[in-house]
Amino acid sequence: MTLYRWFAWPLNCSYTFCMHTKPISAIVLGAGMRGADAYAPYALAHSDQLDIVGVAEPDAVRRHRFAAAHDIAPANSFTTWQAVFERPKFADVVINTTQDQMHFASTVAALEAGYDVLLEKPITNTLAETVQLVQLAEQNGRLLQICHVLRYTNFFTKLHEIVTSGRLGDIITVEHRENVRYTHMAHSFVRGNWGNMAQSSPMILAKCCHDFDILFWNLGQPVTRLQSFGSLMHFRPENAPPQATDRCAAPCPAADACPFDARRYYLEPIHFNWARKITNQPTGEGIQLALENGRYGRCVYQCDNDVVDHQTVNMQFASGASVVLFMHGHSHEESRTMRYDGSRATLRGKFDYVNGWIEIHDHLTDTVEKITIPAGVSGHGGGDEGIIRGFVQAMRGEQPPLTAARDSLESHLLAFAAEESRRNGTVIDMNQFRQQAEQTANQKAQSG
Repeated sequence: MTLYRWFAWPLNCSYTFCMHTKPISAIVLGAGMRGADAYAPYALAHSDQLDIVGVAEPDAVRRHRFAAAHDIAPANSFTTWQAVFERPKFADVVINTTQDQMHFASTVAALEAGYDVLLEKPITNTLAETVQLVQLAEQNGRLLQICHVLRYTNFFTKLHEIVTSGRLGDIITVEHRENVRYTHMAHSFVRGNWGNMAQSSPMILAKCCHDFDILFWNLGQPVTRLQSFGSLMHFRPENAPPQATDRCAAPCPAADACPFDARRYYLEPIHFNWARKITNQPTGEGIQLALENGRYGRCVYQCDNDVVDHQTVNMQFASGASVVLFMHGHSHEESRTMRYDGSRATLRGKFDYVNGWIEIHDHLTDTVEKITIPAGVSGHGGGDEGIIRGFVQAMRGEQPPLTAARDSLESHLLAFAAEESRRNGTVIDMNQFRQQAEQTANQKAQSG
């Protein structure tokens, strides 16, 4: 099985003639920030296209709030994702926004029950299971689309258009930086759900499968060799300020000089959206209780985190182009910055969820064109709404998906290879890595 065949249209009909006129009905697994806030609002704004008829969410407050917003019948409101599949199929699709470690089992259940699936990235947190899911979707003729939302933003759409137009000439080198703001790093990858690899995913997978996907999409060719370096340097017990307490909720002598003091961050009104991530009662009292009793009140130097806080990945593409990806959690701002040097022009760009820009420095005319690219209105610079719209359009037979699972698999293979290289200090032959991944997935599937 080749990793580069085009995705076969999954619906049990011809793309040309199978056009849905009714709204696509959906069940959402996980009514957290991604399920409830990023994706589900599309159904409220476009009820003629998407109708959410079921939800599975263990948190009672979130489940009831979501069910009320979408007028979901009590019989279709579940405390676990498993309970959804104890019922006969009652919707067209599943939107799966469960935690990383739940992706495999819940998506297998959905595909085998006959649902098409929109799955939050990463596909899964293990290499074999990631490939298995892609294979299973293909074997069952179902659409498994991955939430690689950046492809749906104004910025990366324009960047892709420029790179693939040939305007830059042959791409010689690329530098792509994923700059994670220090507060985001502390929230998600130290105190939060993605801080511990055994409980979630390597950070290079959780954060940068987006970035690998964009690089693969833009260059349109596979990586042949890869090497990675990185470590957890800063968020370690030995770097705690003197006299620091184990929780920010307690009076801490180091608080005034600590950039990561949780009280300063979550209690400031400007950070209300972040406070909503740690409590269902984002009032001053509710936030304070969450900091006193929950994981987000812990000192960043006294957590169970073990993911890296910086990593680089060096890649050689099939054309010979040299590409380096930088990821780090110590940026002053949340942004992605990039530079493409081609034989005819140099491109520099910045994407920061507000207003991105691209500069093209032409080698022939020695002129510079600067393009300002406004972000969309939804999260991820408009990508959150874009991915749902694209999934609905694919299901309605209006256009093929941009991020079907086979297309998105390459980014995950690169992330898993990068983590193997980082841990073992090896250069990865990507052709061998891909073949071995497919073989291992086949063996695991056959063994049950």
